[in-house]
Amino acid sequence: MFLGIDLGTSAIKLLVIDESNSVLAESNISLDVSRPQPLWSEQEPDEWWRALLKGIEDLKSQTSLSDLKGIGLSGQMHGAVLLDKNGEVLRPAILWNDGRSGKECFELEDAVPDLHRITGNLAMPGFTAPKLLWIRKNEPEIFSRIRTVLLPKDFLRFRLCGEAISDMSDSSGTLWMDTAARDWSEIMLAATSLSRDQMPRLVEGTSPGGVLRSELRREWGIAANPIIAGGAGDNAAGAVGIGVIKSGSAFVSLGTSGVYFVVNPRFIHNPKQGSHAFCHCIPDTWHQMGVILSASSCLSWLSSVLKQNEGELISSLGSSPLKPGEVMFLPYLSGERTPHNNPNAQGVFFGLRHEHGTKELTQAVLEGVAFAFGDCQQVLLDAGAEIDEVSLIGGGARSYLWAHILASVLERPMIRHDSPEMGPAVGAARLAMIAFNNGSLEEICQQPGIKEIVEPNLKYVPQYRQNQERYRRLYRHLEEDFSE
Repeated sequence: MFLGIDLGTSAIKLLVIDESNSVLAESNISLDVSRPQPLWSEQEPDEWWRALLKGIEDLKSQTSLSDLKGIGLSGQMHGAVLLDKNGEVLRPAILWNDGRSGKECFELEDAVPDLHRITGNLAMPGFTAPKLLWIRKNEPEIFSRIRTVLLPKDFLRFRLCGEAISDMSDSSGTLWMDTAARDWSEIMLAATSLSRDQMPRLVEGTSPGGVLRSELRREWGIAANPIIAGGAGDNAAGAVGIGVIKSGSAFVSLGTSGVYFVVNPRFIHNPKQGSHAFCHCIPDTWHQMGVILSASSCLSWLSSVLKQNEGELISSLGSSPLKPGEVMFLPYLSGERTPHNNPNAQGVFFGLRHEHGTKELTQAVLEGVAFAFGDCQQVLLDAGAEIDEVSLIGGGARSYLWAHILASVLERPMIRHDSPEMGPAVGAARLAMIAFNNGSLEEICQQPGIKEIVEPNLKYVPQYRQNQERYRRLYRHLEEDFSE
């Protein structure tokens, strides 16, 4: 059996699978986020550890762990966990959604003109490196005591095995990596007054990355010495969980936020339009991502405003494909990442008349999110991505109508799976299987069962193309009016 651990922002999820990928036990422990000042977002790493131990007890109540052979780790990316020379935590971890280091991003871009080519990304407050610049300026005493900087999941690894190790996919989200070379960049480290000695050792996500400490093995009732796989950042682990491992394979995640993820055989990037280029957790493989900050959360927002649940809103539109709507919606309720990289972008309904009501607003929201993914897709294609099949995952994937709109806007079939919400914990467990040599990548990382393939509606594709351009014009016209 194999254990997958996914350290999210709101919860830590654990599951145990057997050699056939069947889930034997699972646990979900909630976590709290601290926001002591505006733009700040922090968590206590020791709380993650306590939640992990509680999750292990949950699993043990459901199944014996005696035959556990491997552990895989996944988690929220970009967070900064700072340890001193004794391995003790120096301060709360600064999370991916912390916005305090905006000024430091500009400083980093000025200090390293080649930053985009080296990292494949823009400097954004979410990344780890600008956080350390902020620490250096605002908490110099803490900065002077830093012996090791770890990402969130790798802090758990440190507690599990006593070693500072990370994988390529998670580490390429720090802005300290030469992403093409799959190694730390001396230039980027020097720009934040850090050195390679303060970074964890890098391994591939499919490779061994530590062995569980003997005292934990005894406490948990495990017979052998489980290896710990290199693991992955949450999106790369999610890709492994649904079998998105071959060049050209992709997924659209229709969750609270949205991700368009495509696998590349080489390092290609387009950072100026807000896309991300990271190492995949598979050797000699990379991936690009377009990220939209509000996806299904737009429907949740409309639901709260109209006092109707989301299912009722969608069902009111019927089950048949819809003619493209007249009302436009810009889904920028939390600003936008790809392609605008504009935290000040705002949500907009446009084209309202007296005869428009709940149905028209709901359709506009579904289409607006689809157009945002259309922008992501164009950025990825402009950078040289080749996109073949696209899986649709996340909570929004339960809606056939939304899948149909996406297929017609993106002009690509959408694959709906039997288990659309299979998460990174599954991918982490699969990485542990591979690291244990329990099978090949292709054997282990198969797609979940296909529920259906939703094809574009050729009748409506031309109108959706026109509406996509109208959507883009609307943003351009309003961009100057978006302000803090």
